[in-house]
Amino acid sequence: MDKKINKKKLSWQRISAIGIGLVLAGFVIFKLYQSSGSSRLNVNTERLLIDTVHTGIFEEYIPVTGVVMPLKTVLLDAIGGGKVEEKLVEDGAMVSKGEIILRLSNPDLLLNALNQEANVISQINQIRNTDLLMEQQSLRLKEQALDVEYQIDLIKSRLARNRELYESKAISRVELEEMEAEYQNLIRRQALLEATIEKDIAYQELQKTQMESSLDLMNRNLEITHQSLDNLVVRAPIDGQLSGLGLEIGELVSKGENIATIDNLNAYKIQVRIGEFYISRVFLNQQGSFEFAGKQYFMEIKKIYPQVSNGVFLVDMVFLNEMPEGLKRGQSVSVKLQLSAEKESRLLARGGYHQSTGGNWVYVINPDTGNASKREIRLGSQNPNYYEVLDGLQDGELVIVSSYETFGDKDILVLK
Repeated sequence: MDKKINKKKLSWQRISAIGIGLVLAGFVIFKLYQSSGSSRLNVNTERLLIDTVHTGIFEEYIPVTGVVMPLKTVLLDAIGGGKVEEKLVEDGAMVSKGEIILRLSNPDLLLNALNQEANVISQINQIRNTDLLMEQQSLRLKEQALDVEYQIDLIKSRLARNRELYESKAISRVELEEMEAEYQNLIRRQALLEATIEKDIAYQELQKTQMESSLDLMNRNLEITHQSLDNLVVRAPIDGQLSGLGLEIGELVSKGENIATIDNLNAYKIQVRIGEFYISRVFLNQQGSFEFAGKQYFMEIKKIYPQVSNGVFLVDMVFLNEMPEGLKRGQSVSVKLQLSAEKESRLLARGGYHQSTGGNWVYVINPDTGNASKREIRLGSQNPNYYEVLDGLQDGELVIVSSYETFGDKDILVLK
């Protein structure tokens, strides 16, 4: 006989337990799915900075700070030391070339000049006396030569007559021989006088040359001494503005001490400070530019200072064409220094992402899903605004360029 089975109804407690079980199972399945695939992170787009990759003109440059300085600055040093007797120009004044700035006094230098003058005068007198004595000696020798020549003429005539008398037996042979001996003696004496006169002339020429050289040397020393006295009057070597003159009346100035500087304000240069990282990429004639009063001015490097101090080195840049009006000495300007020529490149904006990735990868937004995923890229040169993209990105792609510090190491960003 069949037995009737009654259906049991589900209680609300059982329904609740089944629902909780299903939720827990779904959560476990979701976690398993999430861990088995790419890691994700929900991100609010309001905090993100996004840039569109595009192709444009790229120029590698660095922004540096320059200081306006006169193109020509002359250091005014004391050539000779002394005491300030008179100060004719005040610090900061405009001066003209040759204008007197200071008068110095130096008693020792003045005494030395007087001694030098006395020595020169004494030397001149000595030369004159010596020259007079040599002239007298020369005249005596010439007088002796004339006397010997006269005696030779007389003896020669007498000797000719005596030879005739000897032939006629009017005089003895002894008298003739004595006359001939006297004649030969005068001939030898004449030859000796001629040699003496010749040597005397050579000696006098040598003496005159030596004395003239000695006198010339003393005159040159005297000129130097006079020049030293003239240097006690300090004059402006160029037109310009005087600065750094802090001397007062009665103050002692040492030889070689810097007195002041004079700046030529007709032309300026820009002295630029550059980080030592770029020292191998900076060369003469390298160009740069800066804006002043709404206009761009171009410059080039004319001098590089190789010394590195506190991580920077200096270069001097001069204007290529016109120089802006209104520049002031010591004024700071921002200079754009070119490191490469302009070229067409694919560009990505600079941003905080580079600190986290080193430029090796970025988050690229998928326009279909609206999510951003990691992608390896390769960057090249840079300027303050852009990186040059060498590989990994195409024009029109959207890249998150803000900082990635809060993203951890997630593969996909779910943008909300």
